[in-house]
Amino acid sequence: MCQLLGMNCNVPTDICFSFAGFQARGGATDVHADGWGIAFFEGRGVRVFLDPQPSASSPIAELVRNYPIRSLNVIAHIRKATQGQVTLDNTHPFQRELWGSYWIFAHNGNLLDYVPHFDGRFLPVGNTDSETAFCDILQHLAAEFPDGPPPPEALYASLRRLAIRIGAHGPFNFLLSNGDYLFAHCSTRLAYIVRQAPFTTAHLSDQDLSVDFSRLTTPADRVAVIATAPLTDNEVWHAIPPGTLLAFRHGAIEPLGEATTIAGNPAAGAGSV
Repeated sequence: MCQLLGMNCNVPTDICFSFAGFQARGGATDVHADGWGIAFFEGRGVRVFLDPQPSASSPIAELVRNYPIRSLNVIAHIRKATQGQVTLDNTHPFQRELWGSYWIFAHNGNLLDYVPHFDGRFLPVGNTDSETAFCDILQHLAAEFPDGPPPPEALYASLRRLAIRIGAHGPFNFLLSNGDYLFAHCSTRLAYIVRQAPFTTAHLSDQDLSVDFSRLTTPADRVAVIATAPLTDNEVWHAIPPGTLLAFRHGAIEPLGEATTIAGNPAAGAGSV
């Protein structure tokens, strides 16, 4: 299946270090060679890079790796195709508008016998189960909250119900962001780390590359990184229990629901490196 990478911060941060390890999994250290993409929120806009070529050998991926785009929310994806051809229109992450804001979505899994009815407002362009699920989610949010964005707790509860319903069709690990929150749903496998003071040196698992974050940050900085599998081999990552939806904001888990029970909740001081 595919692999996911997300970043949520309290100050604009670049993802060059994490992306260097993630990029290698797209055809070099792993088999996810059916395309890749990454989306950066910048103010109300989103900068999106997509390529149906393997990330390990993609010139566009090299540009992203060496271009320090700073963002509060980032979602990246490398694809191992299960449904849909290896084409640009089937490459994650996907982007749509809802309530006057851009939403970004990427999925890891395989949804079977899943044919939702669409009313026409949100329609898939490609033919993946992932984009279909994204349109399904947005259609239901728009119908449930027709007057505009709901309070965060209501949005979280609705996404939780949708994750359960859609997840009944198969593995449904996903990352979803509107530029304010980054929602991470674990169906089978997903992990996170929160980097905050005191910062230390991190070493990638997929490349021989290290960064001393204490030299690049201030004591007030906080960065949450979410990935299908831990990207570093000398830090403590927290496995997200299957069936859990987490809401990240300002580099920490925001307790909108079950997140308050997760081990390593940064609000309790855990998850630092």
